[in-house]
Amino acid sequence: MENKDFHRAITVNTSAAEVMKKISQVGHWWAKNFKGSAEKLNDKFTVTFGQTFVDFQISEFVPDKKIVWKVTDCNLHWIQAKKEWNGTEVVFELTPKNEAIQLDFTHVGLVPGVECYETCEEGWSGHIISLADFINKGVGRPE
Repeated sequence: MENKDFHRAITVNTSAAEVMKKISQVGHWWAKNFKGSAEKLNDKFTVTFGQTFVDFQISEFVPDKKIVWKVTDCNLHWIQAKKEWNGTEVVFELTPKNEAIQLDFTHVGLVPGVECYETCEEGWSGHIISLADFINKGVGRPE
């Protein structure tokens, strides 16, 4: 069985610039407990869910095309491998599709077989829907 990084794609009806802006507003679609900035290259931010935290740095930023968040530290308190996300990358890639934008979301390093895969797959799937709602309707559902 081939291990594939977690991936979801959504299509949104707005400009690439607006999608990039909405992705950076992490507190509106993913985590209410958000500190730092997620707007440009080298920005650093942290999301916290109770005892769980994840620190990110934006390691790649191509306006209207791509954003990469590199995990610099984490504590996934509910699993044994609490640092499992360290060094993984969350990648957002934008592609124009007719009058819309396809947003490809990939968590590089989150593959079947890692301890948090099933829980994290379920979590990310919900957060991507929240991001789509935030982009398309102006209201997300952050935790």
